[in-house]
Amino acid sequence: MKSWKKVFVAYEWIIEALNDTWMAIDRLVRPQPPEAYDAATPCPGWSVRDVISHLLGFELMLHGSPVPTFDGPWPAYVHNPIGELNEAFVQAHRSEPGVEVLDQFRDASMRSIAALRSLSDGEWEKVGWSPEGERPYHRFQETRVLDSWIHLQDIRDALLQPEDDHGVGEQIVVNRFEAALPYILGRKMHSPDGTTVQINLSGRLGRTVLLGVSGGRAEPLASTANPPTFELTTPVALFWRRAAGRISCEAFLSASATDVRGDRTVATAFAEALNIMI
Repeated sequence: MKSWKKVFVAYEWIIEALNDTWMAIDRLVRPQPPEAYDAATPCPGWSVRDVISHLLGFELMLHGSPVPTFDGPWPAYVHNPIGELNEAFVQAHRSEPGVEVLDQFRDASMRSIAALRSLSDGEWEKVGWSPEGERPYHRFQETRVLDSWIHLQDIRDALLQPEDDHGVGEQIVVNRFEAALPYILGRKMHSPDGTTVQINLSGRLGRTVLLGVSGGRAEPLASTANPPTFELTTPVALFWRRAAGRISCEAFLSASATDVRGDRTVATAFAEALNIMI
């Protein structure tokens, strides 16, 4: 009689998040008419086709394909080498029928999932290139989840088909943005010692984050004896949209579901600095 043993795959939750997100993109876009691929997304200058081309291009690059040569001046929204890389792949597929780009993305993403499932623990931990600089491979793939999941929401917005996500992808996105809050308050804002902030996020993945600045560094606090410099309350969905740069600082702070108490000037500076996507 055969005995079946479950095989443990390192960083399974990252693979699950990528697979679920990429499959959701395919399910959402595949039934759409050809003109849907031309719908504008929240990403400046990018259509639905362009977003899929960007995701496709990154997977092709990881599989060893060369970055296409970009023809013409860079668009105004391209600000760095990563943006140039992205735009080169987008331009390369812009004249192709949308469904053909989607087919290529499905094939590339399936290859990526298979490749990730074959990695050893050591390969997941190996430090190498990523858009954020030298990072362990698992951190790089978490960033792929972040990018892909946000772009899934961009496509949903473009097609006017919003949907709530409660999977691993959303958890990774919210956790990554929460982890960036000390960097925002300390290094990005250069907040003075003694600054304390309380962020209240509401919703299924809601949480309260209390931060304080000491010695020029912002760190999580368990409690504080005095009222925070400012307290910001907002839904998780608005939080990640602002952190991803999908809504403006003004729209974020003026939303009926957002409440600010305390120093409004510092809170506004924080909301401005909250946009951290590359």
